Amino acid sequence: MGIGSRRASTGAATAVLLLCFATAGTAAADEAPTDDTAVSADQTIEVNDEQGWEDGPEEPLDDSGQRQCDGPQTWYEYKSKKATFVPSWWNGTKFKDGPGGTMSVSVTKSGTISAKFTGTGEWSAGTLLAKAKATISIEVAASVTITTGHTYTRSISRNKYGHVQYGTSGYKASWTRYRRHGDGCGAGTVIASGTATLPINETGWKYWETSS
Repeated sequence: MGIGSRRASTGAATAVLLLCFATAGTAAADEAPTDDTAVSADQTIEVNDEQGWEDGPEEPLDDSGQRQCDGPQTWYEYKSKKATFVPSWWNGTKFKDGPGGTMSVSVTKSGTISAKFTGTGEWSAGTLLAKAKATISIEVAASVTITTGHTYTRSISRNKYGHVQYGTSGYKASWTRYRRHGDGCGAGTVIASGTATLPINETGWKYWETSS
């Protein structure tokens, strides 16, 4: 998956947010099953085909349609989403070289990037994943499998150090869980809230430079 030509115009010292990523967070049992389907990165397009896509602002989500008197006893809503890069966290997918020169790298160790949920109160990772597919993007995956062999070559600016990290595109989102009260009409009572980091099936290299 060499994409050096498409990244050649990236400026020096481009900042990239690197998120440490693990498996789904601890959660209580709930009304929907967990999606255990892993998406193969070999069947997807590259995140770097969409340069600048994660520079946009956080987007609010309007999911108020469930606030009905005859709705469920509890329900989840995603409040906002933001495009983000979700790195593969293990050795063999992140490299540094320089100063200057050219760096050529490849994924040398396979692994899995999984969705991560955190929050307070009682909640279900499986329900949150299903809700994210319906509200944020159908491409949201429980996990994305990274295999070895994806390559990348890049010229490093003079006196700079080049960094590359393999990973997937995805979203960061905030969520809330509500419980009906009284006749069930209105917004309900908040019983849990938290955040989600959600990979989708687009993979590639992220490049940035530093002075040291």
